[in-house]
Amino acid sequence: TMSTVSALTFLKSSLQIEFRCLRPEDAISEFEIEREATTCVLGHGLVLSVCLPQPSSLCLECPLHLDEVCHFLTLCPELSLGWFEEGRLVAFIIGSLWDQEKLAMDALTLHKPHGSTVHLHVLAVHRTFRQQGKGSILMWRYLQYLRCLPYVRCAVLMCEYFLFPFYQKSGFKVQGHSDITVGPLTFIEMMYPVRPRVHAPQQWCLRGHEPRLMPPSMGGV
Repeated sequence: TMSTVSALTFLKSSLQIEFRCLRPEDAISEFEIEREATTCVLGHGLVLSVCLPQPSSLCLECPLHLDEVCHFLTLCPELSLGWFEEGRLVAFIIGSLWDQEKLAMDALTLHKPHGSTVHLHVLAVHRTFRQQGKGSILMWRYLQYLRCLPYVRCAVLMCEYFLFPFYQKSGFKVQGHSDITVGPLTFIEMMYPVRPRVHAPQQWCLRGHEPRLMPPSMGGV
């Protein structure tokens, strides 16, 4: 008879896992995950839907509304990435192109097709799949995928301060305070050099940690 360990190994290996760019028909599933995730953790412009301490400035507005999700998945689906298990969307990232060094309010809703900067709008994980390391793994896969796109120079995002350590572990560097505010919320802007410049400007840092170069393991966020 098959042992318990062997059975668990078989079940794990037989799980149908797929990573692919999102399509407009995925928008409703994506938005449902995002909407539920926003009630847990919010950094406007980027939701990280994992169980972290609640920020005091919690806002219950989704970074992307359903029409905006459809908008980006129609214009630039190649800048999104979804994690599917048994055909079910369990985690995703949505991005678009921006054509300036720093994010501006227009970056929240516009896609600049001739830009070389990918603006990460949202990262979210379904509530039943949190605390399994999926957010870190999906981010790592997404950043590796961006290296395959010759027009992409860097990836940028903005987040609240309590999310800073998560993105720093993924290799993002703090660039400074964001020019964007949403009501009382203020943000920091972070950048990942997909194709580093030879003479890159000095980074604005809160504290120094070397970026993780190997894919993260399962567990944690």
